[in-house]
Amino acid sequence: MSDAQNEFVEQLAELFGDRLADCSASLGMVTVEVAPKDVYGVLKELRDHPDMRFEQLSDLCAVDYAAYGQGEWITEQATGSGFSRGVRGNSFARLGLTGVYGVDEISGNTARRFAVVYHLLSVSGNRRLRVRTYCEDDNFPVVDSVVSLWAGANWFEREAFDLYGVIFDGHPDLRRLLTDYGFVGHPFRKDFPLIGNVEVRYNEEKGRVVYEPVSIEPRVLVPRVVREDSRYADPAARENAGNG
Repeated sequence: MSDAQNEFVEQLAELFGDRLADCSASLGMVTVEVAPKDVYGVLKELRDHPDMRFEQLSDLCAVDYAAYGQGEWITEQATGSGFSRGVRGNSFARLGLTGVYGVDEISGNTARRFAVVYHLLSVSGNRRLRVRTYCEDDNFPVVDSVVSLWAGANWFEREAFDLYGVIFDGHPDLRRLLTDYGFVGHPFRKDFPLIGNVEVRYNEEKGRVVYEPVSIEPRVLVPRVVREDSRYADPAARENAGNG
């Protein structure tokens, strides 16, 4: 952590205190974690406080952490092009929610499955900040909308709602953005089948496009890997490791 990042982390901790569940720096970025009940107020202060002045919301996205770090390959490495073989296995993309958490966790609520991540830019301060909040209810994830703080959040929040099913309370027009209006489910959730639920084709007898159950055989081509990105590795550390 650089001196500037260390100073920034201390500044954030002093300003927000117990409202920050976590504050750390990694890969050149400072990240804070905030409870959903506090996230709107914290973001407003980050925008308006004279020592913060994060005028711009660069990005907003949702994340599904179900089965994070688990997969059909136990590995820390993967090729750039993926694997050439298809395999059968216990993929949560085919098993549904039971394959995501396991039987013992379905009846409970982890409060750590769905997160909303905000990337902020301070033009005047020339620095960036990542803010993350975990939704309290896995079955009905809700956070406050920030459209009133940054108008550009409008389509970001609609995209997160469409793909992950996160509800943004107070959004002026929360509709699907990328899928059809009649689409069922949220395709970026980990328990949504990779092959989808339906497929379409033109039916000559009916003279229109019809929806049918998907006929693709499910298989996995690429392993799921959690690893540090070598692009952000410390060059000095790599050089010292090579000389050791």
